[in-house]
Amino acid sequence: MTDQLTVGVLGTGIMGAAMARNLARAGHLVRAWNRTRAKAEPLAADGAHIADTPAEAVQGADVVLTMLYDGPATLDVMRQAAPALRPGAAWVQSTTAGIEAIAGLAAFADEHGLVFYDAPVLGTRQPAEAGQLTVLAAGPAEGRGAVEPVFDAVGARTLWAGDDAGSATRLKLVANSWVLAATAATGEVLALSQALDVDPQKFFDLIAGGPLDMGYLKAKAGLVLNDRLSPAQFAVATAAKDARLIVEAGRENGVRLDVAAATAERMERAAAQGHGDEDMAAAYFASFDEKPVDRAAGSGGCANLSA
Repeated sequence: MTDQLTVGVLGTGIMGAAMARNLARAGHLVRAWNRTRAKAEPLAADGAHIADTPAEAVQGADVVLTMLYDGPATLDVMRQAAPALRPGAAWVQSTTAGIEAIAGLAAFADEHGLVFYDAPVLGTRQPAEAGQLTVLAAGPAEGRGAVEPVFDAVGARTLWAGDDAGSATRLKLVANSWVLAATAATGEVLALSQALDVDPQKFFDLIAGGPLDMGYLKAKAGLVLNDRLSPAQFAVATAAKDARLIVEAGRENGVRLDVAAATAERMERAAAQGHGDEDMAAAYFASFDEKPVDRAAGSGGCANLSA
């Protein structure tokens, strides 16, 4: 590479850690911070400096990358980082924050002289670790050259949604509405199959090769049927948060999103049952008031389904 950047990464959970690792492997100088330091420490093996505070992580950074839980958490961490922010630095904001929160984050960037890029990503743990995310980006055209090396390190594709802060977030909410609906439907298909004593493989055979066939359906079903819900590709608790952001966005713009609302309730119910840190496919459990029988043993011996 020709341009080595100093990148301050704030938030090293499932997605943030993978992004920080790929930035370091691409030759950038990475300074990483996480509220729970232990989650950031493995990045030292890839050459990242592990910071004790957000301010330390962004000191001298050309680019600040945030990948935190939600909008309020992101604003809180950036306020902690504020004394060390360099005016003119680019801020790549990749948290799925929602429409209302993104406006507040853009205002913070303006107050501190940062060049703001609304840049949520599409993908889960596996594509994140492989540097194969899709970056949904929005921000001023004249500064894009400063952040494109970051996008290239973490993603396989960058889709520019517009110049205005928020256009990428709006696109992300639309995309997530489909992903979450498909995830919830997958869990219900498996639960109904079990209740009716139907082997799910027969359903997959029925739709194979047709317009209803989906690789995503089989992948998520496989996580449930083969008890591979941990480590999560994308956690139930985070999916519940995103579903609520989608419902709120619809409500604020005069649209009723009944499926998104029901999906949020399913995710929240599964989290309350103790599945919050498991893959969002664990929303399957929300179909039951009590723990279901062993998926591997029930429903026609369907545990051998290959995702």
